Amino acid sequence: MRPGMPPPDGTAAVLVQWPAYSTIDADVGDGRKPYAVFSGQTVIYLPLTVAADAPTGPATLKGYVQLQACDDSTCVAPADIPFSVTVTVEPGATMGAPGPQFAAFDPSVFAAIHAGAPGETAVRFDIFGRTFDIDPSGTGFLLLLLVAAAGGLLLNFTPCVLPVIPLKILSISRAAGHPRRCLALGLALSAGVVLFWLALGAGMSLISGFTSANQLFQYPVFTIGVGAVIAVMALGMCGAFNIVLPQRVYMVETKKDTLPGAVGFGVMTAVLSTPCTAPLMGAAAAWAVTESPATVLGVFGSIGAGMALPYLILSAKPSLVERVPRSGPASDALKTTMGLLLLAAAAYFIGSGLSGAMVTAPDPPSTLYWWVVAACAVGAGGYMFARTMALAKSIRTRTALGAASALIVAISVGVGVRMTDKGPIPWVYYTPERFADALARGDAVMLDFTAEWCLNCKTLEKTVLESSTVVARIAKGGVVPMKVDITGNNDPGRAKLKDAGRVTIPFLVVYAPSGTPTLESDLYTPAQVVEAIDRAAAK
Repeated sequence: MRPGMPPPDGTAAVLVQWPAYSTIDADVGDGRKPYAVFSGQTVIYLPLTVAADAPTGPATLKGYVQLQACDDSTCVAPADIPFSVTVTVEPGATMGAPGPQFAAFDPSVFAAIHAGAPGETAVRFDIFGRTFDIDPSGTGFLLLLLVAAAGGLLLNFTPCVLPVIPLKILSISRAAGHPRRCLALGLALSAGVVLFWLALGAGMSLISGFTSANQLFQYPVFTIGVGAVIAVMALGMCGAFNIVLPQRVYMVETKKDTLPGAVGFGVMTAVLSTPCTAPLMGAAAAWAVTESPATVLGVFGSIGAGMALPYLILSAKPSLVERVPRSGPASDALKTTMGLLLLAAAAYFIGSGLSGAMVTAPDPPSTLYWWVVAACAVGAGGYMFARTMALAKSIRTRTALGAASALIVAISVGVGVRMTDKGPIPWVYYTPERFADALARGDAVMLDFTAEWCLNCKTLEKTVLESSTVVARIAKGGVVPMKVDITGNNDPGRAKLKDAGRVTIPFLVVYAPSGTPTLESDLYTPAQVVEAIDRAAAK
């Protein structure tokens, strides 16, 4: 049974006892190198405890062993070998004399289990180097749901969702004069967000091989399709066209502020969040997908509830947005500006999808589409400046909005330059052979899991990994900066992410030459990265 697989009711797998491995020199196609292996008969002890109120009778343990078989010259592809074992739970049963196969087993593990040791079932969270564990059994599961909800709340502050928040504020402001209507729209929007996350959790429970929210964006057709939908919305907001549709279609058109439209907008907002992973959310989701369907739905429903909370608060307190213009030239100007910014978001999704469709792993994908993104955003800033000068009467308003327009233009140009620049780090793009070579040479490896559609990944790379302190430490030597870009059809990269025990990105792992991680985190500081590299290089 792989750690994390759900055991039957009344049991818990903790504190797995692994045998010692041996090191051999072998040539599997890239020269002779040392490899850590299990050989011959390998016994892995998986302690199970039975609760006092566990149902009696037959119980089936299901799991799989993840392995890669090799001889002295070749290795076959990694494989997951499923198995099941049926045992009988009997009241008052006692353990018989252990057979010779249990000679190496340390039974003191049961004392640690009964003393409350969390073992491998605990979920570990890492926030800027501050770690804490939550045992998801009993009341700990409720705490885990609260942490998952906090992660969902933080999703609203990621670059994926921020572009659409002003659109919803505009919508809520239009209904602010009717509190009951405003609250109903907020509830419908929140329901759309939660329903999407529940559907996502159901898909992960029922569809084999579907294990993460952002896995959808690994398919370029999906990414381009999302971009196309956003582009149509953006052009409509800019007043580029008016299409006469059947009356029933207008019931779900978001700009009409209908309840079905609010649900649809909630679903779209949740879809836009899936390329990003918020702090706390990644670890909770990675644990949940290994558990039962009910657990998956509970955790993913909590993520959705946390994400929907700000919209619900705004709709319950419409006075918070009462200063937003509801109609007239100022409202139209604001809506067009937001439409142009949304068009930049559409260009981002379409461009990253095309990059994924055209790239061949492990080569890096093209970043030229960022100039299209920047051009759309510059257009938004320019339009906002022109309309401000035409409509605003007071010097204060002109100065404030003119400065905001200039800031949008400056940031947009800066984004274009920064995102198309190769940067100061001499990245090596991941292959299993390159990774093994680096460790065999005695180097530490800083492994950065990323993708073109992952804005959180780009933000961390540009603000943390390319900071002067991290760049200086890399230049000092002893570490290989290696990037795992899963934008396109990069099966080895996705396999490595799975091997690292994660299903979402961004994710950074620093490995010592022995293959032991000294840092595993989705949110980190430059000092934390440098310290992890130093510890890895010293081993």
